[in-house]
Amino acid sequence: MRAVSIAANYAEALFSLGERSGNTEQYAGLIGAVSSAIQDLPLARAVMLSPKVTKAAKSDILARALPQAPKEFVLFLQAVIRRSRQNLFPEMALAYRDLVDTKLNRVRASITMAREADDGLKQALTDALTAVVGKEVLAEFLVDTDMLGGVLIRINDRVYDGTIRRRMTRLRRHLLSR
Repeated sequence: MRAVSIAANYAEALFSLGERSGNTEQYAGLIGAVSSAIQDLPLARAVMLSPKVTKAAKSDILARALPQAPKEFVLFLQAVIRRSRQNLFPEMALAYRDLVDTKLNRVRASITMAREADDGLKQALTDALTAVVGKEVLAEFLVDTDMLGGVLIRINDRVYDGTIRRRMTRLRRHLLSR
């Protein structure tokens, strides 16, 4: 839990930098890319997390890897490395994304269905959720072939379960309670 709060503090500092420089959304993409590179590329992860590679070398690698990035963003990354917090880049990226979402009045939803939905259904579900939640909904559609049917929606810590399995369970309970 402590790592998440430390990452949130770094994300807030970067968000503040982004707001002052007008690069808030650009920083979201950059911190996400750095995080993804460290998570997805074994060599990048090995270098950034290795105690054998000096902090100066890590800082230099990041500066050379991001030649088009704003200078203050690169300096932020180098400050993170100086404090040996580069293992928190994934958590920082998520916390930063949440800050940007809050600023832009949007939420992320995970929508799970039994089969792939067509574009019309995806748009209709997204529009309906936007109306219900009162914020722009950024929907991620997933397929769970084990699902009988219906839809399962997750928005933050809230779950809307409209699956056939859930309906059958409720019906069963109702019938057994009589």
